[in-house]
Amino acid sequence: MKLKGINALITGGSQGLGKTITGHFLREGANAVLCARGEKELLATRDELAKQFPSRKVLARICDVSSETQVNELVAFALRELGPLHALVLNAGIYGPMGATESVSLEEWRRAMDINLYGVLLPCRAVIPHFKKAGRGKIVVLSGGGATNPLPNISAYAASKAAVVRLVETLAEELKNFHVDVNAIAPGALATRLVDEVLAAGPDKVGAAFYEKNKQWKDKGATPLELGARLAVYLASRESDGISGKLISAQWDPWEKLHELKGDLSGDIYTLRRIVPKDRGKTWGNK
Repeated sequence: MKLKGINALITGGSQGLGKTITGHFLREGANAVLCARGEKELLATRDELAKQFPSRKVLARICDVSSETQVNELVAFALRELGPLHALVLNAGIYGPMGATESVSLEEWRRAMDINLYGVLLPCRAVIPHFKKAGRGKIVVLSGGGATNPLPNISAYAASKAAVVRLVETLAEELKNFHVDVNAIAPGALATRLVDEVLAAGPDKVGAAFYEKNKQWKDKGATPLELGARLAVYLASRESDGISGKLISAQWDPWEKLHELKGDLSGDIYTLRRIVPKDRGKTWGNK
């Protein structure tokens, strides 16, 4: 088992990808505390997984990851109930308001930033001191298409996800000497509740092209949740030690063998960087 003896804290763990990741962690030998905002679904997921994996500790606690107080209480609960934490998986996220940027609710836009960005920052701030003291740790952040491509009419999501990836890169540098690996996952297009939200918003708000993409994902299937979950297991395992500061695609990248390619990953591969003219064979940008 790849995660035997690992204690993990997983946010947004009650449904969709978060639930699938939790199941894969338990199957690979980990114990887990999962959190979400909705109590009924969270407790149902906890009970379901505890029954499925009776030899593991499966605990749950309600938490709004944008609240520093609630996050600190969540981490204290996890440490108290599980003991030392070895992995932090940050999956909680929302699309936020959909529509032209100048017309959507500013309050909803800020709320998306609170959950998607601060919902990564706050758990990291709470757990990093424990990882530093232990001299090891794994932080896995779920990113999305908004990090690497513009998403017209879903600007809060796109901006927050790009910010999250740069935060991942920055934390990776800060924590390098403490042997704490920090990485982001692009799980691919997932047929989760976010697709339902896009379809409910309609093409006028999200754009005809993006609406049609989501309709296809809903009707014909999208990237399997298991791909992102398996990558999360890999990044939480000792096999990936030393791989840090990367945004890795579950669907397109050869992540199963990245530990064999560590020497080639020391540069800007799998990172967000500015493209200059010479990168595309142009000379007009040279001084």
